[in-house]
Amino acid sequence: MPVNHKFQGGKAFGLLKAQQRERCEEINKEYMEDQKYRDEEDLLEKLDSFKNKYAEFDLNDQGEIDMMGLKRMMEKLGVPKTHLEMKKMISEVTEGISDSINYRDFVKMMLGKRSAVLKLVMIFEDKANGAICKPDGPPPKRDIASLP
Repeated sequence: MPVNHKFQGGKAFGLLKAQQRERCEEINKEYMEDQKYRDEEDLLEKLDSFKNKYAEFDLNDQGEIDMMGLKRMMEKLGVPKTHLEMKKMISEVTEGISDSINYRDFVKMMLGKRSAVLKLVMIFEDKANGAICKPDGPPPKRDIASLP
């Protein structure tokens, strides 16, 4: 692959996402080695889930979820929020330092003891998705005797 070749479209997007996942993976390794989180149950699976969820909503691939990324996240989760509510959520996660949520702040929030609004929404969404088990295909045939 030539070094000075500029990718466009899907290849460029795929390359950006791969780089983003590598950065998140490096941060995940830091959390795996941190004594504070050693007792966390299923830490590796949780971190992998956080990485995938975070990458899905980092719209500009800069390693941060900004206001538009959070808006998209809330709409996709079925809980749209106003601009002020989202600003408050970002401020709550970043402790008022930034206008966007970086991956470290996101993981810290998800593993932390505080119940941030965004954390509660994410946990609720995960539980809702885990509970849905729709069978594939058409419903099974039933006879009249089995009807209520």
